[in-house]
Amino acid sequence: MTEIIGVRFKSGGKQYYFDPQGQQVEPGQGVIIETSRGLEYGECAQGNTMVEDEEVVQPLRPMVRIATDKDLETVQKNHEKEKKAFTICQEKIAAHGLDMKLVEVEYNFEGNKILFFFTSEGRVDFRALVKDLASVFHARIELRQIGVRDEAKMLGGLGICGRPLCCASFLDEFQPVSIKMAKTQNLSLNPTKISGTCGRLMCCLKYEQEAYEDAVHRMPKNESFVETPEGAGTVFQVDLLRETVKVRLEDQPETHKCFHNCELRVIRNGKGKRPEDYVAPPLEELAKLRKVTPVEEPRTLKDNMNIALAGLGVAEEESVPTAEPRRSRSRRRRGGGEQAQTPSQQQGKKEEAKQAPQKAQSRPPKGEGKPQENKPKAQESGKPAPEKPAAEGQQQGAPSGEKKRPRRRYHRRPHGDKPQDHSTR
Repeated sequence: MTEIIGVRFKSGGKQYYFDPQGQQVEPGQGVIIETSRGLEYGECAQGNTMVEDEEVVQPLRPMVRIATDKDLETVQKNHEKEKKAFTICQEKIAAHGLDMKLVEVEYNFEGNKILFFFTSEGRVDFRALVKDLASVFHARIELRQIGVRDEAKMLGGLGICGRPLCCASFLDEFQPVSIKMAKTQNLSLNPTKISGTCGRLMCCLKYEQEAYEDAVHRMPKNESFVETPEGAGTVFQVDLLRETVKVRLEDQPETHKCFHNCELRVIRNGKGKRPEDYVAPPLEELAKLRKVTPVEEPRTLKDNMNIALAGLGVAEEESVPTAEPRRSRSRRRRGGGEQAQTPSQQQGKKEEAKQAPQKAQSRPPKGEGKPQENKPKAQESGKPAPEKPAAEGQQQGAPSGEKKRPRRRYHRRPHGDKPQDHSTR
């Protein structure tokens, strides 16, 4: 295993690998690297990583040191020198009348070499220009001709999509792009729509090319003869993204039907003659080709509530009444039964009834141990005692000691029952 680090010398440039010499480097730190052009300043893009020995291209150049504050000052001074050198070089190019466009000037870290990048449509004889620049800067001069794509990579900018150029952001190397890719993706062949800022075909045409090529192999071509769930017909339009085709049916040539790729049975792919011995199968058999989309059953309000409670981890109630019984506004009939109760209220009263005997044992009933000397006057006179209303908290059939909700009683004499007078005259 070999330990390496990844370094970029320019923003969005290619990543190179070096030997960290046992030093721990974090991404984003500045480092001083020994290259073929001498010492160079770069930025760490990938920290210390162990890789197989077979994956390393020898010789692996070493990292000299992590950049210090003094090194950063040197880099800043070189950037200021580059601006002055750019202006001087443009003046010299105009003085010599050369057909070339200066793009960028780059100083090396030590300051003893200057690179001038330019673009031109043809070859340029710049030997006289090199002599003039060397006499001005007293350093080694190198002029390098680049293409329009490299120019866009160095200058940067925004594409027609509104985002920074791919070449200036993350593309390490340029991929070949052809006009065939635009045709495969059914794009407009208008040069202004498929060209980038550099004037060449956009690099993003390469991104989805594999997906389009796979769809082309699976989809039928134009003018193909196919069978559909509604009959046989000819394909006249293909949508690779949606994987759908439009078919002109033989029975209804004026009607255009759209079908999914899985609903088709290709008889002849592409242009050609219709098979002479072809016999269209019955519609019942062709109907089996139709794609069936499962339809979910409509859910009720109760089902939606149960799903929501299950998602919250709350158990469903055993019985939920659909609607609470409507209370009557009229007064309860005299001597009538109990008021209708909900199941939850009935269950609560049952629990109270179970606890009532225990309370009764712990607390003696009211009036226990007192002699009952006084009797009702109605019994002394021989008259029957009137019925007393039920005690509060007690109802018929309820165990003693059970507390009930008090209810209002109307003490009126029942019809047809008159007190009998048993006294002797």
